[in-house]
Amino acid sequence: MSRHRKLGRPGGHRNTMLRNLVTSLLREERITTTVPRARAVTRMAERMITLGKRGDLAARRQALAYIWDEEVVVKLFSNIAPRYADRQGGYTRLMRLGPRRGDAAPMAILELV
Repeated sequence: MSRHRKLGRPGGHRNTMLRNLVTSLLREERITTTVPRARAVTRMAERMITLGKRGDLAARRQALAYIWDEEVVVKLFSNIAPRYADRQGGYTRLMRLGPRRGDAAPMAILELV
């Protein structure tokens, strides 16, 4: 079985959506989305924070290649990553909310710990 979820989107749309959600999570430090999307975003957000913990130029360029907003990358490397310097992973928390009113999709809050 594949490790990547399709999330009901074509590949390009799915990648763009995940990049936008990761950028929003790192900017706002908390987002509300569906549970499958939150689980997919968790994987990439933790990778970005690990790059921030590395802190070298190559890691910064890799983060800039994935995250849209340069200000978010600056925040990641200067504020977010130092908070997790002594933590070995598990930088995000997923709290389930219940079904969405319109289509009963399971909703969740994804936040940085």
